[in-house]
Amino acid sequence: MLRLAYRSRIAHLVKSGMIDNAVQVFDEMRHSSYRVFSSDYNRFIGVLVKESRFELAEAIYRDMTPMGFSLIPFTYSRFISGLCKVKKFDLIDALLRDMETLGYIPDIWAFNIYLDLLCREREVGFAVQTFFCMVRRGRKPDVVSYTILINGLLRAGKVTDAVEIWSEMIRSGIHPDNKACAALVVGLCHARKVDLAYEMVAEEIKSARVKLSTVVYNALISGFCRAGRIEKAEALKSFMSKSGCSPDLVTYNVLLNYYYDNNMLKKAEGVMSEMVRSGIQPDAYSYNQLLKRHCKVGHPDKCYSFMVKEMEPRGFCDVVSYSTLIETFCRASDTRKAYKLFEEMRQKGIVTNVVMFTSLIKAFLREGNSSVAKKLLDQMTELGLSPDRIFYTTILDHLCKSGNLDKAYGVFNDMIEHGITPDAVSYNALISGLCRSCRVAEAMKLFEDMQSKECCPDELTFKFIIGGLIRENKLSAAYKVWDQMMDKGFTLDRDVSDTLIKASCSMSADATKPVISTEQEEEGCVNILKQTGD
Repeated sequence: MLRLAYRSRIAHLVKSGMIDNAVQVFDEMRHSSYRVFSSDYNRFIGVLVKESRFELAEAIYRDMTPMGFSLIPFTYSRFISGLCKVKKFDLIDALLRDMETLGYIPDIWAFNIYLDLLCREREVGFAVQTFFCMVRRGRKPDVVSYTILINGLLRAGKVTDAVEIWSEMIRSGIHPDNKACAALVVGLCHARKVDLAYEMVAEEIKSARVKLSTVVYNALISGFCRAGRIEKAEALKSFMSKSGCSPDLVTYNVLLNYYYDNNMLKKAEGVMSEMVRSGIQPDAYSYNQLLKRHCKVGHPDKCYSFMVKEMEPRGFCDVVSYSTLIETFCRASDTRKAYKLFEEMRQKGIVTNVVMFTSLIKAFLREGNSSVAKKLLDQMTELGLSPDRIFYTTILDHLCKSGNLDKAYGVFNDMIEHGITPDAVSYNALISGLCRSCRVAEAMKLFEDMQSKECCPDELTFKFIIGGLIRENKLSAAYKVWDQMMDKGFTLDRDVSDTLIKASCSMSADATKPVISTEQEEEGCVNILKQTGD
């Protein structure tokens, strides 16, 4: 009877939210002369887990094990699920080991929560191992389990593994739902694998077995637009309408973006009209796309007028709108109006960004007004805006073209020190400047450095290096770089390759150079010509 009284008091205290008091009563019960059962421990640890009192739950769990008590699978599963919230991996691992010893496996809820935690913590490899380990022990995964893994693998860039998990899911007889299809399609399209994404879900689309959301269709439409396959994108948009999934604002904006970027004005106007007919009002993104189009073909002042008359009354003027106009005035070499717009935007309380500062600083540097550029840089620093790769590359390019190579080197090193990895464009700016200044040896060191850091040279990199080597009459080195260039699938401009061939033949005929037989000379020139032809 007293044991029942203890249980009743603990239950009352828990319901009243007096957890600390409940702990005291439970501790009193454990140390009394009355027998405590395994069910008491399971029940109370469940309470502690629900209240997120994990340290206390762990302490009681440690105490009960030497007494021969154990948790039931349900309590273990709730305990593991709770620990996932606070990421206590060591204790989770210990509980899983104890469960394995007892021949238990977590329920599907705990299983999926743990998999999701591992994927979110970028432990996707271990998540896959855990998945198959649990499957071998008898835990049958569901569509959520597979979706979590597919999403995690794609986020980690493991496309092949994600596709294999999808195939494994189909082989096991589990039909994908909309969330599984969305995880696969969005991830593959993000990895520029839109054809593969479509191939993997084509059956679900055609059979209408799963009611797919706009997320799936929009990812595919966006992927095909990015790949320049507008006919496929339009066909999908048409199909989604017929299948009962109406295009939304994102669908129309994706198409608008493509049409405006590719000068397809009538198509863009048609989309805008269809949006209105469908009851979907264009948003700031839609109008910003239209503004970009005006900026490409119209006078900057007219574009500004469009923003003030059409966008501002609708509340659609934002940092993107002003950035677009400022960039347009900068391209037109009207830095005065660009700066005036910058001041106007700040007066309206619209937050500036690095992109805008980059456009302005680049424009003022180009016209030789370094004092205003310095003022803008100071303002940028005051606002706490950190330079990005594009900003650093812009400054690099200007310094190199101005012949300030030592300062350019300083900026390049500063970029790396701030944790920003230079890309091929950044390297090209410095390599080009060094080659123009007849400092090819330094350019070659940078060329080797970028490759050692897994930054792949592009076509321009090779052309700058080869051009610099030719100017310094280092033909042997130029040939080697040319070979590398062709191995990468790049071709040299005809005039540069002709110069290289002529220089080779001229060198071969020079009596001051080591003697080469006529046959060797002719064979060398013929081989180069063959390579050029290839």
